[in-house]
Amino acid sequence: MAADLYTLLKISAAVLASLLYSYFISSKLPKGLPRLLSLLPILSLYTLLPLPLSSLLLAGIVAFFITWLASFKLLLFCFDSGPLFSDPPLSFPLFVSIACYPIRIKQNQYDPDPQNPQKPTDPPLKTIDSPKLPLNLPAKGFLFAVLVAGDDFAQNLSPNTMLCFYCVSLYLFIDVVLGICNTFVRWGFGIELEPPSNEPYLATSLRDFWGRRWNLLVSNTLRWSVFLPVRAAVSGVVGRRRAAVVAVFATFVVSGLMHELVFYYVTGAIPTWEVTGFFVLHGVCVVVEFWVKMALGENWRLHWAVAGPLTLAFVVITAAWLFFPPLLKTGVVAAVIGECKAAAGYVK
Repeated sequence: MAADLYTLLKISAAVLASLLYSYFISSKLPKGLPRLLSLLPILSLYTLLPLPLSSLLLAGIVAFFITWLASFKLLLFCFDSGPLFSDPPLSFPLFVSIACYPIRIKQNQYDPDPQNPQKPTDPPLKTIDSPKLPLNLPAKGFLFAVLVAGDDFAQNLSPNTMLCFYCVSLYLFIDVVLGICNTFVRWGFGIELEPPSNEPYLATSLRDFWGRRWNLLVSNTLRWSVFLPVRAAVSGVVGRRRAAVVAVFATFVVSGLMHELVFYYVTGAIPTWEVTGFFVLHGVCVVVEFWVKMALGENWRLHWAVAGPLTLAFVVITAAWLFFPPLLKTGVVAAVIGECKAAAGYVK
């Protein structure tokens, strides 16, 4: 643990130095290719940062925060787009916080289209009214601690129940980590931030689950870096509606590949492409769902009491089939739970 913490300090210093360079030097270059070329060494460095860490938990967090999200934010910054670009420019401490942490400043309007900053993009998807079960950060942290502590007992459960246990644990872990980041930045800068998720267990469709409920910070990053550019690139060829479908599918493919990369940093195993398959499958299903909605009318919808369980069951079943096997076969799940217990003991 001590060795990994020392390595984490060196990684933090490297990231801070790279962001100093990005903020004070690269930002002064013209947007586009000149700025992109100046940041290529930084982007290459970010792909190496998780490798020295022996802790699977820390390696996964660094890969997710820096190798994936920070790299995508810097790529957008090369073209005066994304959360790091602002006019007037962000302060350096806020620039570093937005680059390093999966946070998003709350906006009063929809995110502007990068091709036309004055024009708002499509409004949010409507969600079906359903009973709310809001869980604040302390409640999620407590539930996650209970699940980690009860892992030994959970090993005696049936395989299907264990997979549900892992799904709930994953959701709580991600929300707790992102919620802690939100809390620190909100306290430090006095700004209002978007929540990391919006009760994904109440999703009533796959579009609702991926677009408006699950891990909203990643969804927003992918929307800026993949969906909007792809839609803009192909809309003149296939039309705006078909371009949106192509862009949605491309977004899921990129998400799958990035998850595959994060899994590689954590497992150290040769990719089996099951994780990519999981996201490609969901991309296809979201596209089919979109066309069915168009055929039946946007106002036609199943009651939430039917649509909700069906959506959740599909996500859990496909995750059990494609998402979790690479982690289970390599023993990562058990190792990460063990590290959480060890970290709790270390703090205690």
